[in-house]
Amino acid sequence: MAMDYFTDGRHEQLRAEVRDFAEKEVRPQVARMETERTIEVELARAIARRGWIGVTIPREFGGLGLGHVAKTVIVEELARVSGAAGSIAQASQLGVAKVLHYGSPAQRRAWLPKFASGECLPTIAVTEPDSGGHVLGMTGTAVRDGDDYVLNGRKWFVGNSHIGDVHGVILRTGQGSRGLSAFLVESERPGFRTGSPGSQSGLHGFSFGEIVLEDCRVPAANRLGREGQGLDVAYSSSTLYGRINLAAVALGIHTAIVEDTARFAEERVLYGRPVNQLPNILLKLGEMQSRLMTARLAAYHASYLLDHGRACDAELMNAKLINTEYALDSARNAMEIHAARGLQTEFGIERYLRDATHVYPPAGTSDVQRLRLGQVASGTYGTQWSAELSELTSWAWAELTRREDSAEEPGERGERGERGERGERGGRVLPMPLAG
Repeated sequence: MAMDYFTDGRHEQLRAEVRDFAEKEVRPQVARMETERTIEVELARAIARRGWIGVTIPREFGGLGLGHVAKTVIVEELARVSGAAGSIAQASQLGVAKVLHYGSPAQRRAWLPKFASGECLPTIAVTEPDSGGHVLGMTGTAVRDGDDYVLNGRKWFVGNSHIGDVHGVILRTGQGSRGLSAFLVESERPGFRTGSPGSQSGLHGFSFGEIVLEDCRVPAANRLGREGQGLDVAYSSSTLYGRINLAAVALGIHTAIVEDTARFAEERVLYGRPVNQLPNILLKLGEMQSRLMTARLAAYHASYLLDHGRACDAELMNAKLINTEYALDSARNAMEIHAARGLQTEFGIERYLRDATHVYPPAGTSDVQRLRLGQVASGTYGTQWSAELSELTSWAWAELTRREDSAEEPGERGERGERGERGERGGRVLPMPLAG
């Protein structure tokens, strides 16, 4: 379903490309992935080789320069066929954020082209076994030793843990909230190893496991941002990328749930007629369709605002909340319509339910999103990361606008077209893209 208000011809061409790949290259592997439950290294590389990990990376670094709406399209279409494939793509793009927003010019030149080409898959590693979602409770350390840091600690629930080539690791360099720092750690470094790949009941093929640092020495040049800026790296990555990425995974799963259930209801005959002619079934299908439409609007609206440099932390939280909750609600409705068939693997519904459940905790459960939205409502919410980093989040649309405007006659754009229009928080507000 095209989102004409938020997407244009470029996005719909990209959607067709990703859907073709997902149907031809991913769908035939899903049954095997569910049975074997092994980490899909080659699938991850195939996704990366198409340049989709670099969708938010500016063209000057070899990326597609298409922004967050395009990223949502990619993740949604992959997740529509396989939640694991969508998760592989979103986790790698989450790893892009830390270098894009906090990397030095040298780090951007060194790493972003590798991410964009698919040569290197990035991750971000924050959560520890004992502290869980309490980021300030982490105990892993980074100790300065001359021109190096010596890293020690364990990270859990790292997306793409066992296929990542470079990990953005948050560790403690001091006390308090300004005692955390971020480091790029290459997987081949001595002292780095992967631990358990995780034993989750869904997203089979995706690694969501452990990395271990044991006296792992990295140069100070591998530090991202200033010492003490690690909390900013973690929170901004989660807010700007994590929440909308996971919303896109949930949206793709939700789309599959509705499509498959509508098809089943058309083909399943009971009482002498297809069950989609029964009022109680139509009511459930109507609820599912309504949820899907609302969830899609929430995801693409948030992505659109992010691309245009607008303050939209609340919209990003809400997109994650709405998409995960609604996907789970529709999965339960699908189970009711399928009845016992919903428990059989060939109908896919039990897989969708398991996969949607696994999108629920990362980047904050629904209660975390509600808590933050409550702070927004009461005026007590803290840093607006989408406003703080608006110049970088709006790179893609600024670049697209420059490329399109370059074809116009000089003087047609005027002052607004040349510099963009400034929002009240300093973000760049660009013209609404035309529907394709």
